Amino acid sequence: MNREEFLGTAANIIFRLLFATIRLRFDDRIGFTTGRYEKPVIMCFWHNRILGITLGHLRQYPHRRRAGVTVLTSPSRDGEIIAQVAKGFRMGAVRGSSSRRGGQSVRELIRLVKAGGDIAITPDGPRGPRYKLGPGAILLAQVTGAVLAPVHATFSRCLRLKTWDGFIIPLPFSTVSVTVDEMIPVPRELTDEEFEALRVRVETQLKNVTD
Repeated sequence: MNREEFLGTAANIIFRLLFATIRLRFDDRIGFTTGRYEKPVIMCFWHNRILGITLGHLRQYPHRRRAGVTVLTSPSRDGEIIAQVAKGFRMGAVRGSSSRRGGQSVRELIRLVKAGGDIAITPDGPRGPRYKLGPGAILLAQVTGAVLAPVHATFSRCLRLKTWDGFIIPLPFSTVSVTVDEMIPVPRELTDEEFEALRVRVETQLKNVTD
């Protein structure tokens, strides 16, 4: 077991112990967990909300009815740790960024969506700026025909790390509220102006539920 695998396994155990103490409030506005919406979804959420969204995934994702969730992580060592954590939480991982393995990771994501899988993307990651939505999720939706689903997480009590994103760790015995918001269809053809307008719309929708 290498360093990244060890840290990922340790983090998985710690987070599961923490999650066991936390109350979840879950609001599914598109029927994602009930089977009402069956097509692949690209879930978008801010990088600092990863733990809240992971808790929602563990307790609410319909593993038997859907093809699974794959997260996009950076090809760095930190990205490898996140990939190991994702594996422990029953999620797949594709490694890549705009600067490294970008083309290969996009092809892998396209293949997964066309096979019916869901994708989870932090559009301001892996390095920010915080709460600034990059173009990747919209481009992936254009190519695959999948819809965007903004996902929100808020925390009753939490610790905010002094990182670029202000990473949020919920405190024991607190409440995490997770909302799967109304889906946003993405046309295959968009002018530059239409693309930017859609990007701002998704970014604004995600910002509206930050705290």
